[in-house]
Amino acid sequence: MLSGTRVWAGVAVAVALLAASCSSSDTPQNIDEATSLVDDATQESIAPPEPGAAVETTDQPEPEVDGEPVALARFESESSDVLFDPGVVHTFAIDLDADKLAELDADPTAEEYVEGSLTFDGETIGPIGVRYKGSVGAFLFCTDGPNAFDPSGAKTCTKLSMKLKMNWEDGGDTFYGVKKVQLHSQNLDTTKMHERLGYWLFREMGVPVPRSTHARVEINGEFVGLFALTEQIDGRFTRENFDDGSGNLYKEVWPFNPDGTARNADEFIDGLQTNEDDDPTAELIVQFAEELADAEPGTEIEVINRWMDVDLLVRTMVVDRAIRNDDGALHWYCFDGCDPHNFYWYENPTNGKLTLLPWDLDNAFDNLGSSGVTGSVTQIADRFGDITDDCAIFVFGRLNLPQKSAACDPLIGPISQLTDEFDAARAEFVAGPFSKESVDERIAQWSTQIEDLVAEAEATHADGQPVAAWREAMAAMISDIDAARETDGR
Repeated sequence: MLSGTRVWAGVAVAVALLAASCSSSDTPQNIDEATSLVDDATQESIAPPEPGAAVETTDQPEPEVDGEPVALARFESESSDVLFDPGVVHTFAIDLDADKLAELDADPTAEEYVEGSLTFDGETIGPIGVRYKGSVGAFLFCTDGPNAFDPSGAKTCTKLSMKLKMNWEDGGDTFYGVKKVQLHSQNLDTTKMHERLGYWLFREMGVPVPRSTHARVEINGEFVGLFALTEQIDGRFTRENFDDGSGNLYKEVWPFNPDGTARNADEFIDGLQTNEDDDPTAELIVQFAEELADAEPGTEIEVINRWMDVDLLVRTMVVDRAIRNDDGALHWYCFDGCDPHNFYWYENPTNGKLTLLPWDLDNAFDNLGSSGVTGSVTQIADRFGDITDDCAIFVFGRLNLPQKSAACDPLIGPISQLTDEFDAARAEFVAGPFSKESVDERIAQWSTQIEDLVAEAEATHADGQPVAAWREAMAAMISDIDAARETDGR
């Protein structure tokens, strides 16, 4: 069962985006310039394809499969760099028996796998597991249950986020180095760029986060839509991103309770994503939490520096605030208790260091400038480091939803006060990956890659986003980023 925090976090995404899409009165004056940039990125005009027509996105040959699907061993030696190649929009052609697809569509929130196969790069691989995935925000208004904010019932949207379990028969099998493929629907992201751009910016600042690109998805020969192909954070991810990737990976367990005391070991073990079968211990992260919770005033940074790379954490916060990742680790939702979400912790067993890993950026950029709605559900009330109501729970926004200041936390509070370090990293970020030249170049490249697919979705499906609306959303995001670049980023 979903906790109150996760339920409202999903609602947050939807309400904020829906409200933003209905508000245009605050559109910046430089929106025309931003629109021109999007237009320049796709200089050739697009004639929407006929319904069901294929859009060539790669040089992959048409599948020619005889007999049984090929084994995953064919891909064992292939690098994950092939899968996440930023220059290619791969097609994932999923095949399911009619009864298996009907089973998925009848109850997508069950998130239960069924057996199917995948055709990729001209070869059919199988069997694999296929299921829909997501929290409340991923299913919002996409099922026919009685309460949109507690999704249930049958699928009603053309596309939903999906997970492909490539190691369906053998836990050791991999597909281009990965065991699971995540395809995110981006139903609430009108730009179709949040994940790809957000993760790219983090990585450019040295923060270990997933790679994300775009993908085209078919089911049983029918085009479904444009998805975000986003790397899963798991043991393979830690091995590829850390000098010792064999350590514990925890999902959505913050080291401290809302009152600033350390979490207990059982809570970390419950959130463990690696080493679950190895009689795990959460000794390192518990020791960190206890030491920082008990630190003498004025010594907190010394303690943090023993357990974390402070420079890396500051860089993480610089990017987080620049893209307004307000549905992440800095938003303390207070419904059933107070907790942040959308993050992982990695524990390096060799050097004893802990690393915060941002996750789920589909709502990033939404509270920048005119694209955000003042007081929206996801919006964090405080500037980075500020405290409201002396750390008491307070309500904020038009719906009077409760939250708590992140700076009250034993980790976030001290880090947010490193103003010189933050400003230095922010200056590097704005001059580098977040510069207008850099951001505009990425958006121009990626827009060219996906515009045909946006058009294909519009022509094929009644709920496909119109190309004109996509262009408008892109232009608004570019304009908002331009404005955000001129602020102090806090």
